[in-house]
Amino acid sequence: MKTPSLTLYQSLDSPIHHLDARVKVMITILIIISNVLIPDGSWLALTATWTILLAVTQLSRIKLAYLFSRSLIVLPFAMAAVTTIFSTPGQDLFSLSWPEVTVTDLGVIRFGTIMLRSWISVQAAILLSATTEFPDLIHALRHLRIPGVLVSIISFMYRYLFVLIEETRRLLRARSSRSARIPGVKKGGSLSWNIKTAGSMVGQLFLRSIERSERIYQAMQSRSYQGHLLTLNPHHMRSRDWITLIGSGSVILLIQILIH
Repeated sequence: MKTPSLTLYQSLDSPIHHLDARVKVMITILIIISNVLIPDGSWLALTATWTILLAVTQLSRIKLAYLFSRSLIVLPFAMAAVTTIFSTPGQDLFSLSWPEVTVTDLGVIRFGTIMLRSWISVQAAILLSATTEFPDLIHALRHLRIPGVLVSIISFMYRYLFVLIEETRRLLRARSSRSARIPGVKKGGSLSWNIKTAGSMVGQLFLRSIERSERIYQAMQSRSYQGHLLTLNPHHMRSRDWITLIGSGSVILLIQILIH
């Protein structure tokens, strides 16, 4: 079984990779907030934001195909806003007989804006993850005064997701080794057997996770863990970091001023 990759970081040599992680985190947050504040139907502002994001992606040497393919994951979740097509008051475009709903022009505009906002925001987050190593992201969150408990939860969740994947692989391998195959008989058991087996495996995985968490907690206490994830990056803000932060913030502010 192939272990899925949970790491988006790509080790490349680019000006974006060399920026301080705090700068990249703050710029990403500003882009997301700016997208939220953009009024419905402001296609020019959304296009400008997206164009700048694509230019930064090219500067970071990240392939656009990688960015687009990873960001498509947000589209099914953004489709939850499809009800705005019918619930937003506006000029009627057409009606459906079943279900009895009417599509409005403002509803279509709002739905399209929500989709673009979500897509651009996720692309900004993917670009952040692709150009910043995870320990540096954790340090950036600590420097930005994010609550320490929340940062620790994020770091340990990321670290032990790989452990849970390995535990799942062992459970699946054990099930396969204990499941005899009769020639000519269809692979697998009945639906009830599969449900029972899957439930048992989930329960075992939960119990193993609880036991492992207790052992990890005791090991952390015995080693006087202080909640700090160490990294080789010195995390010093240089002049180019400040220039990039101020310049990016100014561009985002300018977009907001122009559309409002």
